[in-house]
Amino acid sequence: MESIRAAFKELIVPELDRIKEENREIKAILEVTNKRLDDVNIHLADQSRRIDSVRDELSQRIDSVRNELSQRIDSVRDELRSEIKETNTKIDETNKRIDSIREEMTSRIDETNKRIDETSRKFDTRLDRLYEVIVRRDEHSQVVQRLTALERDVEELKRKQAA
Repeated sequence: MESIRAAFKELIVPELDRIKEENREIKAILEVTNKRLDDVNIHLADQSRRIDSVRDELSQRIDSVRNELSQRIDSVRDELRSEIKETNTKIDETNKRIDSIREEMTSRIDETNKRIDETSRKFDTRLDRLYEVIVRRDEHSQVVQRLTALERDVEELKRKQAA
């Protein structure tokens, strides 16, 4: 048994020493790795805090910009409403002026039409009188011709009677 033990010691003890040495190296590497992991965790926690801080700051800025934009939009809406009211007032005034001018022009046109009608009636009356004058002249020339014919007939009858 002693020889088996000695054989084991010769074979296993150096292996155990080597395993122990490797185990120590692994523990050292594990300690370094754990330290690095701790550093990474600290760094991640710091980054997380920074991200949270930036997120909070960005949220505040976004809220501020949102409020400012809302105020500007409301201001622009108010200005637009004011401009629309002013424009509508100007349009109403222009429409009133147009209506007034339309009424005036309609009145003037009506007056002009009345004057044209009066002038047309006067012209028609003058044309009628001119026509009468022209007809009288025409009748006068026919009367002269008939009178001349009658005078000849009377002369002829006087000659026949005298003969």
